[in-house]
Amino acid sequence: MTDVIGGTRVRTDVLRWLAFSLLCAGGSLGLSWLAPVVPLPSVVRAAGGLLALFVLPLASLLVPLFVLRRVPRRKRKVAWQLIVPLIAGVALGIFGTASGGATALADRGASADAVVVSADYSSTNHCELRTVDGRDISPSLSESDGCRDSTSKGDELRVRYDPEGVASPDDGRTDSNGVLLATLFGAAVVMGTWGGVRQSRWDRAYDGA
Repeated sequence: MTDVIGGTRVRTDVLRWLAFSLLCAGGSLGLSWLAPVVPLPSVVRAAGGLLALFVLPLASLLVPLFVLRRVPRRKRKVAWQLIVPLIAGVALGIFGTASGGATALADRGASADAVVVSADYSSTNHCELRTVDGRDISPSLSESDGCRDSTSKGDELRVRYDPEGVASPDDGRTDSNGVLLATLFGAAVVMGTWGGVRQSRWDRAYDGA
């Protein structure tokens, strides 16, 4: 009977933490990907970005810690596996936005010859662009999308840009990062489930020693 109860508890823990990990990782990826694909108001995009980059990754670490109700606070610990969904969740938010931007440009983007109005090399490269007929292109062109060290003010570039001003422009060679996103998502779900199960097991096993 004890073995049956123990096996049921393990299965319940696995299903519970699997669902939670899917929610956190899927939420980070989904919200970040949708932000540039659906041209929503900037306030809504900012709120979604906050959830994707910070709230959900932190929840994947902190919520399993809160299940340690029997363990005194000074003796509580976090399973090392839970560091993975925290880092992977942030990465999903970053690369999910880039992937969504590529999708948005493929769907509604316009190609144009653009002139570099200014270039900033202080941290990562960013180039402010304007079409040759005088229309500003927003947001700026990032280093990974074509603003290279050799690019300078006055240069002409062929770019794709978003008429809605939501997705970042690129030079037409942006990768969707599908394999990377799938790897990060899988790592976040697997390690998050494993870590959550370990937290629950520690809580039940604590005997006050």
